[in-house]
Amino acid sequence: MPAARGFPLVMSNAAVIQVTDLRKNYGSLEAVRGISFEIQQGEVFGLLGPNGAGKTTTVEILEGLRARDGGTVRVCGFDPEVESRQLKERLGMQLQETALPEKITVEEALELFASFYGRRLKTQVLLDRFGLEEKRRSHYDMLSGGQRQRLALALALVNDPEVVIFDEPTAGLDPQTRREIYGLVARLREQRRTVLLTTHYIEEAEQLCDRVAIVDHGKVIAAGTPRQLVQRSQQSSRIEFVLRAPVELSRLRELEFADEVGMADGRHMIRSRHAPRTLMALMRLLLAEDNELVEVHVERPSLEDVFIELSGRRLRD
Repeated sequence: MPAARGFPLVMSNAAVIQVTDLRKNYGSLEAVRGISFEIQQGEVFGLLGPNGAGKTTTVEILEGLRARDGGTVRVCGFDPEVESRQLKERLGMQLQETALPEKITVEEALELFASFYGRRLKTQVLLDRFGLEEKRRSHYDMLSGGQRQRLALALALVNDPEVVIFDEPTAGLDPQTRREIYGLVARLREQRRTVLLTTHYIEEAEQLCDRVAIVDHGKVIAAGTPRQLVQRSQQSSRIEFVLRAPVELSRLRELEFADEVGMADGRHMIRSRHAPRTLMALMRLLLAEDNELVEVHVERPSLEDVFIELSGRRLRD
């Protein structure tokens, strides 16, 4: 993707997206209850949470599609609610659902969306990039779910945007299409584009995002890099290993930070709040007993575990 030519990419220390105490009500329902976060240039930032957490309402406000009831929002320095015309040239959007006329062709859709902007990428470039060349003359109602999603992403990038917002970009897609979208996000990061994505897929947030904000019931309940959030968790890691000769469980219980031990089918197990320290203690024990570690696997807490710890429920509940 070439660099933007109509204006330079933001190159200051100021956040590209700034959200402070954002609030939105639907009657008596508080959909967004004081959400705050900042996103720097070139960062892939994820809003992670279950359906109904307030993620889509938040991004719709950032996109200028919905008015807020409180708080401040700036995207590329603009207030989306009052400066939407200035913002639209810099912003690309992929909504959860893209509604297009059934008989519009892929090529016509790209040309139509391109006409809305002062600058644009060539249609052929987008057709090639998103694997839609063979479908360029196909009607929208003849496209598969994955092809429709690839078209939605192409439409989001038709104006060569500085900031891209993806709302649940891989929901309901097959693994192959999901990997293609992961590759797209990685390329946007390499080009120093700023990406905000919403997701309820743990593995997606851990793989794609530089930082995440975990959202539940309209509030941010934790924020940081995936690694930082996992490290803050009180959940213990699970260490499974195979030894040349079995060790008494009583000996394993004496290891540093070993909270729980067990053995099944020739495999030992230790739950530890500090896996590296426990592994070091295990190695010292094996050395002292002239034993040998044949195989080891460490399963660290995931963002799913962090969410359960903070909210008391699973992301897909």
